[in-house]
Amino acid sequence: MAVGPGQGEIPVIILKEGTQRTRGREAQLNNIMVAKVIAEAMRSSLGPRGMDKMLVDSFGDVTITSDGATILKEMDVEHPVAKMLVEIAKAQDAEVGDGTTSVVVLAGELLAKAEELIEKEVHPAIIIEGYKKAAMKALEVYDQIAVQVPPTDKETLKKIAKTSMAAKIVSEDADYLAEIAVDAVLTVAEQVNGKWTVDLDNVKIEKKEGQSIRDTQIIDGVVLDKEVVHPGMPRLVHDARIALLDCSLEVEKTEFDAKLHIETPEQMKAFMEQEEQMLKEMVDKLADAGANVVLCQKGIDDVAQHFLARRGILAVRRIKKSDIEKIARATGARIITRIEEISEKDLGKAKLVEERRVGEDRMIFIEGCENPKSITILVRGGTKRLVDEAERSIKDALNVIKDVILESKIVAGGGAPEIEVSLAIRDYAKTLPGKEQLAVEKFADALEVIPAQLAENAGLDPIEAIVSLRAKHKEKQKWVGINVLEGKIDDMYKLNVIEPVLVKKQSIKSAVEAAAMILKIDDIIAASRLEEKGKEGEKGSEEESSLEE
Repeated sequence: MAVGPGQGEIPVIILKEGTQRTRGREAQLNNIMVAKVIAEAMRSSLGPRGMDKMLVDSFGDVTITSDGATILKEMDVEHPVAKMLVEIAKAQDAEVGDGTTSVVVLAGELLAKAEELIEKEVHPAIIIEGYKKAAMKALEVYDQIAVQVPPTDKETLKKIAKTSMAAKIVSEDADYLAEIAVDAVLTVAEQVNGKWTVDLDNVKIEKKEGQSIRDTQIIDGVVLDKEVVHPGMPRLVHDARIALLDCSLEVEKTEFDAKLHIETPEQMKAFMEQEEQMLKEMVDKLADAGANVVLCQKGIDDVAQHFLARRGILAVRRIKKSDIEKIARATGARIITRIEEISEKDLGKAKLVEERRVGEDRMIFIEGCENPKSITILVRGGTKRLVDEAERSIKDALNVIKDVILESKIVAGGGAPEIEVSLAIRDYAKTLPGKEQLAVEKFADALEVIPAQLAENAGLDPIEAIVSLRAKHKEKQKWVGINVLEGKIDDMYKLNVIEPVLVKKQSIKSAVEAAAMILKIDDIIAASRLEEKGKEGEKGSEEESSLEE
């Protein structure tokens, strides 16, 4: 980029050669177009009649899902704006665990409406201001229309879990899985100073293909996808005393190179015996502390396995760090990094540790732990794809149940609250002066994309559906939404289609923040790619030589 090559002046180079720059209106419209394309790709997977996406990664692994966060993670997008939308879906997933498709569709629609205003010469700053005011109003309206429920009412929580699973492949078994999810969350929920807290880290999800989804079960304890290391070890230990090791049961090799001069077979034998003695002492140390189960994060030497088997200790090796931490929480054990320092106080307790056959493999079950708030959901299903999707659905269900326990307010689904909020925002727009009013009205229009898309995915006419819904809501029927399963308009609250208000509020916050961030950009300066630099250099020199000629 050169500046001011006047008569006899030297051009000033500011940006490196090969840098691309897009400015002003063009930059804004490019960004909006990218967001619209991503939202367009996601729209068809919204709601119970939404379609699934098949995603194939660079290794050829296939994922089939309608889960917004998963689709965006696997899509491997290139454009920076597309990456921002992936970020909001991830944030929505991390914060409330549901509504990931809605938030991207809503952000895309907000930007599409903003584009209409930009073309009418409304400045992006005014649009952003209007959107933020409308979002504040929307959050207020959600709080007004939401219904207060008892935080641990099992029936309500089940309905909420079922609604979150309605759009997933496993929707036929939603009843059964919802029951499991509710039991799991209620087991780990606790009241602290009159407030409910839920730590979903206490719920471990382990999956194994085989049998059917209906064979998914809650295990009171921790399940490890590992097997006992030595055939001579017990397969079942009652009243387990568990040692958790974050070190290997092997003779460590030294960091520096050392040479041993062994000249006679006796010396060789003495060397081997010394190594064996060291391993035996390690095992004795564990056994003397009272351990009858050893769970190790690293390796266990073959000789050490032999000694452990002789002392009747059940051992498992190469356990994931996260699993070791879960077991520590569940059994009250302390993770040991030096075997020399182990004592009886460091051991965890469980009523039972057993290796059981699950499908074609064996798994370790640790049951009846010290801390009853530690549980595992063992997910089963006919194929790997189905098990993966069931796991995603259960995670969503656990999150929405947690959301209701934390903020015990619910709204109906099926696009009903969006219509209610958009009507309230249209009334609010009339109280505002100037061009902001236009932005607030566009926000109300954008909210209607959710019911419109639900209607479209169910094969209804979206425009007719929206007009009918507005008419019903003006008659104070605030829970009327799209009954996608029967293809008509219905009272969604009576149909038990309910969602946590927390998910709805978070969707609006995230979508508006993303839209505002994208609208604020009016200049894109992209450095040239490394691999292209070489090629460009060659091209440049060719051009120069042709000019000289």
